[in-house]
Amino acid sequence: MAVGIFDSGLGGLTVLDAAQKSLPDVDFLYYGDNARAPYGVRDAEDVYQLTKNAVEDMWSKGCDLVILACNTASAAALRRLQEEGLPPGKRVLGVFVPLIETLTERQWGDNSPPREVTVKHVALFATPATVASRAFQRELAFRAIGVDVEAQACGGLVDAIEDGDMILAEALVRSHVDALLRKMPTPEAAILGCTHYPLMEAIFQDALGPNVKVYSQGNLVADSLGDYLTRHSDMFGAGTGGFYTTGDPARVSVHATQFLRREISFQAA
Repeated sequence: MAVGIFDSGLGGLTVLDAAQKSLPDVDFLYYGDNARAPYGVRDAEDVYQLTKNAVEDMWSKGCDLVILACNTASAAALRRLQEEGLPPGKRVLGVFVPLIETLTERQWGDNSPPREVTVKHVALFATPATVASRAFQRELAFRAIGVDVEAQACGGLVDAIEDGDMILAEALVRSHVDALLRKMPTPEAAILGCTHYPLMEAIFQDALGPNVKVYSQGNLVADSLGDYLTRHSDMFGAGTGGFYTTGDPARVSVHATQFLRREISFQAA
């Protein structure tokens, strides 16, 4: 039995790692569309079609539940996939809602009307496609009122992280934080709206300063997934776990091993 975790590249491994630690008895099937990464510079229709194709492949491999551990895919494809109808017994979930529930101090599944919350000024760091979609602001508006969100598109950062160029990645983080602070000098919270960005969390925190609370998604998504599986014990699927990629398995395995600092072996999707 396996739960699917999808990402355009390696960023979703941060969610997988947290989920494996939180849910050691659950098998996970990780699927990276590395041949077409990054999604963050693609248009919404392209992201939707690529995500749909990958999710359908994961369903064929026995995953009844797929987590879109890619903020760009969650922003551009999740709602449309759900609205167009899913096959019986299949579910797709995204990564925005668990984070927003934490930010707005809501319990899992709280669908009460939007209300005032403590945090009023939020910085969002995300890919250009996620920023353009305004999906984070839309989901936040369902749950909170009076929150000012300033979004910063972090062009180039995913590529630097995927390439393992941490020197360039740090320079880009500091540049993007500087740009954000020129628009919102005193954010109270910062959202790392891409699953690659937790690898740079310490740099974001240093650049933003100690008075800004930084939220990243791995542990929040893992906790939310645990709650979901407790309520939906029929969603464990029939497939087996493993790592799949549309890219070169050998190359992706090397980068993934460096990414998580443990041996990871991918096979062709």
